[in-house]
Amino acid sequence: MGRLTNKRAIVTGAASGIGRASACIFAEEGARVLIVDRDSEGLQKTAEIIENTGGTVLSLTADVSDETATRDYTQQCLGQWGGIDVLYANAGILDDDGSLFDVSSENFRRVLDVNLLGPFLALKHSAPTMIEQGGGSIIFTASVAGLRANAGTIAYSASKAGVISLMQTAANELAGTGVRINAICPGLIETGMTKPLFDGARRKGNEDKIGQLNPLNRPGHPAEIAHMALFLASDEASYINGQAIAVDGGLSSTHPFIYH
Repeated sequence: MGRLTNKRAIVTGAASGIGRASACIFAEEGARVLIVDRDSEGLQKTAEIIENTGGTVLSLTADVSDETATRDYTQQCLGQWGGIDVLYANAGILDDDGSLFDVSSENFRRVLDVNLLGPFLALKHSAPTMIEQGGGSIIFTASVAGLRANAGTIAYSASKAGVISLMQTAANELAGTGVRINAICPGLIETGMTKPLFDGARRKGNEDKIGQLNPLNRPGHPAEIAHMALFLASDEASYINGQAIAVDGGLSSTHPFIYH
């Protein structure tokens, strides 16, 4: 316990799944946590979990792709706690359309707005404070779908590849500032976003096949990603910078493909 004692953290996409698990473990480890999501009901549930375990939390309902909203939540963290030590830009969505020829330009743009523009805005409005403080940790949620093909749909995959490139470029732009930036690349994790896939497999009696393509032969859990985020947020990761780290049961070692 206490790996993030006295640190001030922001977690976006905190109403459920990876964001909720990360916000809760950050608070358990001593951080004061500002949680952000557009789902106000889910956000309140996360806040209640943290408060019931003795943690310190603030919540703000916001669209992470809106620059004014992003400026507001970073300023709220600054105004309440005087700084920002950890930023976990985790919020993301899937595209509703499937193949290359089905996806609409509007849907493609919305996925990029949330998944790529959102992390950029969070970085833009948090990094200056971290630079003034002499350091900090920025974490993005990317995906194994951003590493190579066949792990996600086209808009989602393109957005997550962009997140990885954004992280790598920013790591070099922030050289010498003491600010570290890394990306976590989850494999198949059971969250609200992936719930339809899991529910569909269970209805068909195929639950045992979920995650069959990775060497661990199972899907992951939000807490398993949250523990990586905790490590990257902590001083234990002080020499880790500019990295896209897969937490995927080994899926990205091959990205096997099933032909239909």
